[in-house]
Amino acid sequence: MYIALEGIDTSGKSTQLQALKNVFKEAIFTFEPGGTELGRKLRDILLEDSIILDSRTEMLLFLADRAELIAKVIKPNLHKLIISDRSLISGMAYAKDFDLEILKTFNLFATQGVLPNKVIFLELQEEELKRRLNHKENDKIELRGLNHLLESQKRFQSIIKDLSLHLSLQALTLDGALPREEITQKIIAFIEQ
Repeated sequence: MYIALEGIDTSGKSTQLQALKNVFKEAIFTFEPGGTELGRKLRDILLEDSIILDSRTEMLLFLADRAELIAKVIKPNLHKLIISDRSLISGMAYAKDFDLEILKTFNLFATQGVLPNKVIFLELQEEELKRRLNHKENDKIELRGLNHLLESQKRFQSIIKDLSLHLSLQALTLDGALPREEITQKIIAFIEQ
């Protein structure tokens, strides 16, 4: 089973992934961008490097990372439990300059039609997002600002709803400001049901 943990930056995905590693010890844990050798190089360009990318270039590099992850990590292990920090949903949500139907087509091509079986979406209210952004060093995506992240969060919600309706994706939305342990327990129950 392929599980994706989704949400805007600072929503708590990394914290929850660490907790889940203690529970699902046999699972394969991965992430986007950067879950493969090629992905690590693309991640540096996309998030850390000083190169300013055109929005099309950026979207295509994220797609290249996703295609490589699906081919090298996800597809060969679909018989196991795979838990990923991000999936095509993030790629579509953050690529706000493009039509969602075009993004869906490109992403389904990149993923060979492989989608997560279940998605956990951690969402944040504006005040909590502000607080979290002020307490960390921000990458290139986070530096685009609060409004960019809040707009992306709305797109996450819309994309998850669309994929749930049309492609039978099971989704759970949780408030990322809930106590960590409570979020973890709800995620575990959702994965195991």
